[in-house]
Amino acid sequence: EVQLVESGGGLVRAGGSLRLSCAASGTNRGDRAMGWFRQAPGKEREELSCIGSSDGSTYYADSVKGRFTISRDNAKNTAYLQMNSLKPEDTAVYYCHAGSRWLTREYEYWGQGTQVTVSS
Repeated sequence: EVQLVESGGGLVRAGGSLRLSCAASGTNRGDRAMGWFRQAPGKEREELSCIGSSDGSTYYADSVKGRFTISRDNAKNTAYLQMNSLKPEDTAVYYCHAGSRWLTREYEYWGQGTQVTVSS
């Protein structure tokens, strides 16, 4: 069993940056993908980014491409999301997932989320 805890959220002005961390406790599978979703009030969860295991392949949604960067450290069981050039529309709760198969959209474990608020 794996538990995920997100951190690094907060309040930032438009144009600023934040780095989110997703720390896994328990036994995380290094052969599975990890990634990030976000959800704004009244809206569905939006997939933002995903990173594979051995080959380090990555995926980015068009809404964040060129601004966000995903990375992971399997030895630390941690994934990161570096967010630059933040916009007010990036305001949402950000969720990490792990134990995932992104090609088939299977997400086994979820964190409880961290709030990101971007002011104008």
